[in-house]
Amino acid sequence: MAAITRFIGTRSALPHFSLVSPALSRGIAYKLFVGGLSFHTTEKGLSEAFSDHGQVVEAKIVMDKVSDRSKGFGFVTFASEDEAENAITGMNGKALNGRVIFVDYAKPKSNIRDGMPIARGPPEPTADC
Repeated sequence: MAAITRFIGTRSALPHFSLVSPALSRGIAYKLFVGGLSFHTTEKGLSEAFSDHGQVVEAKIVMDKVSDRSKGFGFVTFASEDEAENAITGMNGKALNGRVIFVDYAKPKSNIRDGMPIARGPPEPTADC
């Protein structure tokens, strides 16, 4: 929100609306991982399926960059923890577009390369040798 405030000006420049959802501006959003999705499931369909359990802030299906096809999983974000809990209990193990889906809290994104060394040739000689 601070970046938007710097870009637009003061907060009084936004009297009737906000460009960012109140839940997201506070950093309080509950993201769920949804696995086992059909390749025919759309983001709109995913959002509609989960909207029975609360207000869906965002529904995102992860796409393969090469084939432009679903990778079979996605994420649904809710504004409150109660809604997210209801969605987990209500949707986990249920069928969506002919496939059984699995729902759980999303884990924080991790950088896979953190612990892996990158090969760059032979090691440097040390002064001990």
